[in-house]
Amino acid sequence: MAERRSRPVKFVRGVELRRDPAREPSFTVVHLHVEMADYDDMSAVSRRQRLHKHMHNEMQNLEIVAQSLADFPETPWELRLELARQCWDESRHAEIFHRRLREIGGYKGEFPVLNYEWCVSGMMDSLPGRLALQNRTFEGGEMDLLRQLVTMWRAAGDDRTADMLEAILADEIQHVRYANRWLKRLASDNPRILIEVIKALRFLETVTKAMAPEEGAVNAAGVLLTGWTHNRILTNLDDRRLGEFTELELAELLRQEENVASLGANLASEPAVFKSAD
Repeated sequence: MAERRSRPVKFVRGVELRRDPAREPSFTVVHLHVEMADYDDMSAVSRRQRLHKHMHNEMQNLEIVAQSLADFPETPWELRLELARQCWDESRHAEIFHRRLREIGGYKGEFPVLNYEWCVSGMMDSLPGRLALQNRTFEGGEMDLLRQLVTMWRAAGDDRTADMLEAILADEIQHVRYANRWLKRLASDNPRILIEVIKALRFLETVTKAMAPEEGAVNAAGVLLTGWTHNRILTNLDDRRLGEFTELELAELLRQEENVASLGANLASEPAVFKSAD
């Protein structure tokens, strides 16, 4: 049974979330997707915003994994080593994005940031719960997004950024793969682990519903967040297979994708939130 751990919290639309991590004064921290300045094109400002958002997401990833190392010292050594390696990967990713952002004229703090993944994953009282959310769900969704972004950046004539994203995608595959392997191993030893995974995914569903933009909502960049758009994120089957999702799981993802298309929902603003791996 997971032990409830003390943590600072905040409330957003009535949902209890972990309080935001410390940020430098240069950052403007917001609490809802509608407050983000996400663009739906590949203009100069959109390119800067995309890199800025990636950079900040990598910062969150590092903080989530490092916090898990601190919160769960009883974790098997081999799994702690995987977590430590991921910390190294995420720190490199943040640095790479920051460097590229500056190269194209952007700067740290140019756009609002949202600590969504930290605030959601940090509410989990067990490491399996965090792996289910952060690695399987959020980073699984990131694999879908990155594969499409590689194509988008190449089509925009920026092979350097496309190559960078492709290299980072390779690391994300490993982050998803080790989580899948360890969740199966831990559940084999203790089937109650599956309860922690289910609780985590149900919590994510609750948060997603509470924070979803209202019909017709426009974000801080003036982009419509609801309704069907051409920016829908498609399931990256090849890389998810490398991440060791099962064929049954992939079939379920495709089913969800078809349902989303039929309902005309927009997944562009936060694909990793709206596409669960289970």
